[in-house]
Amino acid sequence: MIDLALAAFVNFIVIIDPIGVVPFFMSHTAHLDPAGRRATALKSITIAAAILLVFTVIGQPLLHYLGVSVAAFRIAGGVLLLLLAVDMVLVKESGIRATTPKEEEEATHRPDVAVFPLAVPLIAGPGAITSVILLQSQNAASLAGRSVVAGVMIAVLLITGLAFLVASPIMRMLGVTGINVMTRVLGIILAALAVSNILEGLRVSFPVLG
Repeated sequence: MIDLALAAFVNFIVIIDPIGVVPFFMSHTAHLDPAGRRATALKSITIAAAILLVFTVIGQPLLHYLGVSVAAFRIAGGVLLLLLAVDMVLVKESGIRATTPKEEEEATHRPDVAVFPLAVPLIAGPGAITSVILLQSQNAASLAGRSVVAGVMIAVLLITGLAFLVASPIMRMLGVTGINVMTRVLGIILAALAVSNILEGLRVSFPVLG
């Protein structure tokens, strides 16, 4: 279980990137006072946790209902995570990791940014949802394993919430350059995890590959 917890922690900490999302949080809450910023941080984390917990429960049954094998999902999920990793390494803002220009324009007209774009897609985006389903599918036969994955996911979300609450000191200490360096390093790690998922999916789908 310790190995599973460590693997899940690395997956979620790399994909959610608690430090890397701080600049996004700061930019979208710049119009709020400290109390409003704290309330937005807590609300966004709560909503993201609820969304990811839903996929924790329905992910495996959903794959089964759609007739999608775990191996096929590992390949598709690995490709998606690889695209996310490329965005992180290049520090590129795309629809996978952040809002699109049209979504950004729409967000400016919303008084509450906790749901969109903070909870989705900043925290509970396609990458996080994919990881939740992948990890739960790999431990479908073990209730303890699924519980460990869910617990680790909540722990990483709490770390993200803490990063939001101390966002100003983080920005002063690291600056945009420091945060981008950390994001690039995590992107390299995510790329390796993504390729591992793709190779494992191919190995299961095509046993001849060994």
